Amino acid sequence: MDVLTVGVEEEYHLVDRESRAPVNRGPQVIAAIADELGEQVQREFYNAQVEVCTRPTADREDLRRQLLRLRRTVTEAADRAGCLTAASGTPVIPPSDPLTVTDTDRYRRMACRYAALVGPHGLVCGCHVHVGALERGRALALANHIRPWLPVIQSITANSPFVCGRDTGRASWRSVSFACWPTVGPPPLLDDERQYLAYVDGLVGAGILLDRRMLYWHARPSEHVPTLEIRVSDVNADLDTVVLTAVLVRGLAGALLAEADAGAPPPRPSTARLLRAHELAATYGLDGPGLDPVSGRERHAAHLVERLLERAAPGLAAAGDRDAAHTLWDELRRRGTGARRQRAVHAATGSLAAVVDSLIVAPAARPLSV
Repeated sequence: MDVLTVGVEEEYHLVDRESRAPVNRGPQVIAAIADELGEQVQREFYNAQVEVCTRPTADREDLRRQLLRLRRTVTEAADRAGCLTAASGTPVIPPSDPLTVTDTDRYRRMACRYAALVGPHGLVCGCHVHVGALERGRALALANHIRPWLPVIQSITANSPFVCGRDTGRASWRSVSFACWPTVGPPPLLDDERQYLAYVDGLVGAGILLDRRMLYWHARPSEHVPTLEIRVSDVNADLDTVVLTAVLVRGLAGALLAEADAGAPPPRPSTARLLRAHELAATYGLDGPGLDPVSGRERHAAHLVERLLERAAPGLAAAGDRDAAHTLWDELRRRGTGARRQRAVHAATGSLAAVVDSLIVAPAARPLSV
């Protein structure tokens, strides 16, 4: 069985040190560390965001070390710019000043064409997991097999119950807000690269997308690296949640890719069922029902994580991650998702600023002994 590499992209909000509201200081933060991090730090759609990217690795602890280094570097640069880095899917406190779009030709065109989606409620931050190295045909085959399991990953990482001063009633409002953009959702079943290119070029030709990079499926072949990119997760301040997510995605991908390579047909749940599964994950996180990826029946979301661990077991074992995955999952189940913890802070303090403080990226986060 292949042991795939894994890489993680994290998007952060930049918030003012005093007000805890989003601020447009991304250009200053990125400029301060561009020489040190190079392509590992990136601009995002809004100037109130910054993105970091690990390098691909086959080692879980190397991934953790990379994330710690990137978080530390960005945190220090943000501090010098008078702001903090907050890891939540949506802004807890509304911005005091208008958000500005990053000044590139592509982002300006996107802001013009999709103007109704631009604003404080569109300021979302995700965590994307890349598995590889995979040529596009194998990435598409893996996407076909992994689609039903992605709502379970989404439920684990739910971390955006508040947006601009209010509780949305959802565990992941980022999932709801981001779904307004074209193509966000489960990927279609595609047989090969030729079918993929025809499908995507049709979307671009019809003016639905500006380019292939705007393909926002929950699982998509990357346009710039040989990977399958999983895009269902909110960003999380808790580093153990991020490592668990990467470990589970990599383990599940390894197990399913072996079956796809052997010629096993992919499952074919209806689009309606997949959308309902993602809706439940966005609503409840781990604190309510989800849809079983195999049977389609409602089960508690925590039970579905146990099912995912069973399904991913061969891939987890091959990567040396089985014990770590169970330890990290036990800890997450005990502490609850980021969404649950955000609400607990608000219930205890009545303060949205305190909620933001709980989301500040802590570069010296204590790892579990796994």
